[in-house]
Amino acid sequence: MLQINSMPDHIHIFIGMRPHQSISSLIQNVKTESSKWIKDQNLCSSPFAWQEGYGAFSYAKSQVPNVIRYVQNQEKHHQKLSFLDEYRKMLTLFNIEWDERYIFKEPE
Repeated sequence: MLQINSMPDHIHIFIGMRPHQSISSLIQNVKTESSKWIKDQNLCSSPFAWQEGYGAFSYAKSQVPNVIRYVQNQEKHHQKLSFLDEYRKMLTLFNIEWDERYIFKEPE
């Protein structure tokens, strides 16, 4: 774990991984264990659930300090750009084809 920071509607987790490790397994574990913890701690008045899916992006080792700062400054960053707008921007910057039907939804 290099850096983690949460906002009311999403979380950023910056980690180092080895080639044999599975991103989907990691995300499944994070979602499962955090959901159990949130439920056990009675942190939500209504049932808690993560949205389906996730976004994962890779960075060069030389970019680590910049990405850590980016994750640390989420609250300030999202005053200028919403999470969903930022997500669309990152998909475009990383040349990832995407369909609006499958983009995360605003929390209800």
